[in-house]
Amino acid sequence: MSRRPARRSTAIATATAVLAAGTFALGASVAGADSGSKGEKRAEPVTRTQVLGLFDHWNAALRTGDPKKVADLYAKDAVLLPTVSDQVRTDRAGILGYFEHFLRNKPVGTKTESVVNVLDRDTVIDTGVYEFALTDPATGEKSTVKARYTYAYEKQPNGTWLIVNHHSSKMPQG
Repeated sequence: MSRRPARRSTAIATATAVLAAGTFALGASVAGADSGSKGEKRAEPVTRTQVLGLFDHWNAALRTGDPKKVADLYAKDAVLLPTVSDQVRTDRAGILGYFEHFLRNKPVGTKTESVVNVLDRDTVIDTGVYEFALTDPATGEKSTVKARYTYAYEKQPNGTWLIVNHHSSKMPQG
């Protein structure tokens, strides 16, 4: 057997090893890219106070009476399981339709209990109990609806937080 094929085999094995090591190093560097290398500016994790402020922003949008302003706070593929409707809303038109109806009651929400779970810097869940003061548009009669809620929010590439899932249901009687 000549030495030439042995050298070629050694060269191929060496090149393969170098390529594999380089691929591993590149993969490790990409995997660690989010872990915050020196000089890299990283987004700070969201705080409980900031998450609770997202509801305040949503509640303020309700008080404008403009269903478009409320619907703008939901992602385009958001799911809404609303308090006073048995229809699941899975697109902007459905969410907008719900708030066109709901806002006639001039709702004002007040949270009475909140549990915030920060899943990662771009995903949070706010779950708890809230009450809505409502005014009947025909009679002016006031009422209060107590409900359980869950909001799941995702931070968008532009830095805004949008609701991706919102479930609200009246508290069971008894």
